[in-house]
Amino acid sequence: MNAINIGLLFSLFAFQVSAAPGLALDIAAPSSAVDVDSLIVKASLKNTGDVTLKLLNDPRSVLSKANTNTFSISSASGTPKFTGLRVKYVPSQAAKSSNSSAFTTLAPGQTIEIDHNLATLNTFNYIDESGELKTIEASIKSHQLKVAGKLATTNRYTVTASVTRRALSFTGCSADQQSQIKEAATASDAMVSNANSYLSGLASGKPRYTTWFGTFDKSRYNSVASHFKNIGTDASSMNYDCSDCLTHPSMDYPNTYAYVDPNVPTKIYLCGAFWRAPTTGTDSKAGTIVHENSHFVANGAVEDHVYGQGDAQALAKSNPAQAIMNADSHEYL
Repeated sequence: MNAINIGLLFSLFAFQVSAAPGLALDIAAPSSAVDVDSLIVKASLKNTGDVTLKLLNDPRSVLSKANTNTFSISSASGTPKFTGLRVKYVPSQAAKSSNSSAFTTLAPGQTIEIDHNLATLNTFNYIDESGELKTIEASIKSHQLKVAGKLATTNRYTVTASVTRRALSFTGCSADQQSQIKEAATASDAMVSNANSYLSGLASGKPRYTTWFGTFDKSRYNSVASHFKNIGTDASSMNYDCSDCLTHPSMDYPNTYAYVDPNVPTKIYLCGAFWRAPTTGTDSKAGTIVHENSHFVANGAVEDHVYGQGDAQALAKSNPAQAIMNADSHEYL
């Protein structure tokens, strides 16, 4: 048996009416489970403050049922392999949404409960009334239980497939969408080529590098350089799926840009925010493709520690080791 401890990577985006917000998060789980596929935990989130909170349904948070990476799971024998989805999402853009699916509202004293299958995982974030991104700490309890069987799940996306690159292809995409994707893929390849050229001549910390990846360190630099080298021209030899996100039971289509299964490096799933984004520039279609390509295990298994330029720059200063493994940091380079 494997004894595992469940914690939560937690920061929260919300709109607050005044300056006294408070949250408490409790996680309840059975004392044992046959394997991770049968492991259900209940997350209870309570507004302990005296103001109403309008919370963003960030795909990494317990407010979303998307199988992203929120819970931290560990055991004496190590940490199980993450088999969920990696998502491109911009909290500052979602905060402007008029779609109710983007938010959960909690009145003072109100509690909501969400069941999570730990075959799926996720994360959280918050915006104050002035529009500034901030974090809020919730009191949180970890939980210990025993899992007798497997610690990895068979998810709906993972398939046995060759990673041999083929021509650009599409699933469920209109002619107009295909045209937009082709343009974005070409621009994405150009972004990666530019990054590779820049990194190939870098021998010390320069502003462009240190802004996104922090103090120059040869080992960290080598990791970043390998990520971009691995990505190469993947954008123009990918299958782009325009339909899965529309029917995904736990994905917020209007406010999500894209997602991937990191173990299937031949497919990117596109969502509503992708189509509203410019072809190039900050949080663009081309940048989204760079972001998603960095997630693939074959390219470096880069994660989503933070979203957005401000938090990515702050991460570079505070934790370069995480910055070099942050997808938005790669996109913004």
